[in-house]
Amino acid sequence: MTGRTATGAAIRRNAFVDLDQQPWTRCRSCRTLVYRKRLRRNLDVCPECGDHRRLEAPERIRQLVDRGTFSQLPDVAVQVDPIGFVDSMPYPQRLAAARAETGLAEAVLCGTASIGGHRLVLAVMDFRFLGGSLGSATGELITRAAECALTGRLPLILVTASGGARMQEGVLALMQMATISQAIAALREAGLLTVSLVTDPTYGGVAASFATCTDIVLAESGSRLGFAGPRVIRQTIRQTLPEDFQTTDFLLRHGHVDMVVERSVLRPRLGWLLGAAQRRTGGGVCRQAGGGISGPIGGGISGPIGGGTSRQSGTDGDRPVDGASGRAAGAEPERLATTGGEGFGLRRRIDGLDPGDGTDAWRIVRSARHAGRPTTLDYLATAFDGFVELHGDRLGVDCAAIVAGLARLGDRYVAVVGHQKGHHPRELRARNFGMASPAGYRKALRVMRLAAGLGLPVVTLIDTPGAYPGVEAEQQGQAGAIAASILAMTGLRTPVVAVIIGEGGSGGALALAVADRVLMLRNAVYSVISPEGCAAILWQDRAAVPRAADALRLTAPDLLRLGVADAIIAEPADGAHRDPAGAAALLRRALVDNLTPLLDVPTEELIRLRRQRFRRYGAAASVVPTRTESR
Repeated sequence: MTGRTATGAAIRRNAFVDLDQQPWTRCRSCRTLVYRKRLRRNLDVCPECGDHRRLEAPERIRQLVDRGTFSQLPDVAVQVDPIGFVDSMPYPQRLAAARAETGLAEAVLCGTASIGGHRLVLAVMDFRFLGGSLGSATGELITRAAECALTGRLPLILVTASGGARMQEGVLALMQMATISQAIAALREAGLLTVSLVTDPTYGGVAASFATCTDIVLAESGSRLGFAGPRVIRQTIRQTLPEDFQTTDFLLRHGHVDMVVERSVLRPRLGWLLGAAQRRTGGGVCRQAGGGISGPIGGGISGPIGGGTSRQSGTDGDRPVDGASGRAAGAEPERLATTGGEGFGLRRRIDGLDPGDGTDAWRIVRSARHAGRPTTLDYLATAFDGFVELHGDRLGVDCAAIVAGLARLGDRYVAVVGHQKGHHPRELRARNFGMASPAGYRKALRVMRLAAGLGLPVVTLIDTPGAYPGVEAEQQGQAGAIAASILAMTGLRTPVVAVIIGEGGSGGALALAVADRVLMLRNAVYSVISPEGCAAILWQDRAAVPRAADALRLTAPDLLRLGVADAIIAEPADGAHRDPAGAAALLRRALVDNLTPLLDVPTEELIRLRRQRFRRYGAAASVVPTRTESR
């Protein structure tokens, strides 16, 4: 903020003292010298060229809401380190440095306010805080904001600015995409308006979940949104990008946003939308455990503040990529590891393995990528008793990286959806190395919805380095397609069992893994980012790839301990590629064992337990209520 609260003043002094003492600033776009007070009066938009500067979360709130109406929700983020991540410095030190430099407890500010006299709940992300990355506490705070909106029958506005999930928290940060998405699904089911305001930049896991799965998606002028950042695309698939790639013009032209809005008219435009919704929904007061709705903007830091230099998390320099999440420190290991919800009659297990045995993470990554490893089509031919493939997304494209259709498993029919890589160079290229396009995720969702309509359970087989990051995929809405799949699976009205059979790469894997049971083959991996990507961002050293693989906690025993996997399926000696038939027999037995008890669970209870599962990841101990008096 600009001095209305002590916290806001502290933020400005801590982060921008040298900058603010200078009366002039140079526009990053047109390079014109602009009087700073004139720039601030113009809402931090260059009066010469219209460039929209990035805003801190407190300043964004000041500009958007009616004066004096914002009250921060009574929840405080605490310091968490779910996987003990260390790169050039320990993660707790990096987190403490971000808190000290920004004056914020986390990468988001949440509260209630009014816009144009209409009450609402809003969550505003701040890119200064570790690149706006999505971690356990960030996800918990946004989810609580959504739950507050549901309790109070209020609309929810999400303002995004993020490089993606926070890799220092491992795969649990990836789970926050599903946690927040299912909270949005609950608001949709209740008939409450959800709006996302995309600001610059919004990438990775945030773009592929709550930024694009709301009822209405607005983009502020000058924003960029995409699944993968431009530098990532150039470095991975060597594509030449259009000049306006991922800009607001690009997003509007390809139908990824409802409208592009200048900053000066954001408040009246949001007020108009809220007015349209509020006539029907009314507006109550949301209250959460721990007190009423109060607190200054930006306050509520809990935990030690340390030194160190803050580096953006989940970002690709100035252009973001996806990162990862984690479990809250101090949470009960046994409770977090018990997944699938009560009443399923299954205990987590490792077939013939000790979950604590030492593993070589990089060796397992290479095994998961082995060209001879059985694929989805291989397992369909050996672990199932028949399969009829269904093609196409019904919008003009059939993605070969996704195989989907109806199969028979013993005396029961099921729907099967899986990534398909291939074994030989020609097949790998034809299948795009298992990297699905938006059409692939739309085809997958079409078949899953068909299964729900027919009363058939769904099995997903996951083996992908990640969703395809190319220009065509961004044009076709890769982030939105992944977000739609995640959102739909949180409420899919049929049992879902997901199996990581090889690589479980980031949001491209999660898009098929929002399930009642998640199984992993012993030599499979599941991660928010590849070890190569993590090493490039945090170590800037190719030689650090094995170290990054270990730090990410991406092996099956790691995921079992974190509560993301329910069971590990043993593989034949030396890996599934050494004995594909043996691997298929083990997979078949695991599928039957895990599907059977789910079939007896009533549909409403099944959805409740599935959402309870994802609600739990990284949640409770990462945020605590403050003691405040009700107003």
